[in-house]
Amino acid sequence: MDIKIDISDTVIETDRLILRPWKETDVNDLFEYASVEGVGEMAGWKHHESIEASRAILQAFIIEKNVFAIVHKEDNKVIGSLGLHRSWAEYDDEYAHLKVKEIGFVLSKAYWGRGLMPEAVKAVISFCFEKLGLDALTVSHFIFNNQSRRVIEKCGFSFVKKGQYHAKLLQKTFEDMKYILLRQSRVANK
Repeated sequence: MDIKIDISDTVIETDRLILRPWKETDVNDLFEYASVEGVGEMAGWKHHESIEASRAILQAFIIEKNVFAIVHKEDNKVIGSLGLHRSWAEYDDEYAHLKVKEIGFVLSKAYWGRGLMPEAVKAVISFCFEKLGLDALTVSHFIFNNQSRRVIEKCGFSFVKKGQYHAKLLQKTFEDMKYILLRQSRVANK
């Protein structure tokens, strides 16, 4: 079951990152990473072709209050986003009774391969289970997106099933892989 969340007063700090709400002044950093071809396409959206496109997305992030800006401490720059969205599990009889959110993430191509996204995702997992009281988190990736698959595996998610995802913004349907992390199994593994 979907629950309403509001991260507008939440700041999460890790060794190298700060996850915080988006601000109007983040628009240039957002455009810098979201305008790189191949970044958005891995997540189902077309790379931004104008600062206005980034400004519109930024406004949605601020209004919806469910997407963190990922700030790299070393250079105080927003390098990605991590959102908590409606989950595919709400429509699956086995999981529909759970309080669940879907994690979605994007990272600037310039920061790939440094272990930053697993660091961010693990911090948000703790926040979701310990502060929000969620029962489960889900995540998905397009079948060809090996970078996201590696992040998902490092963070302890279990593969559930293959599916189809229609990316409206790209007007394409992709085969995807769906995963879940149950709070009870995470506690048992600690």
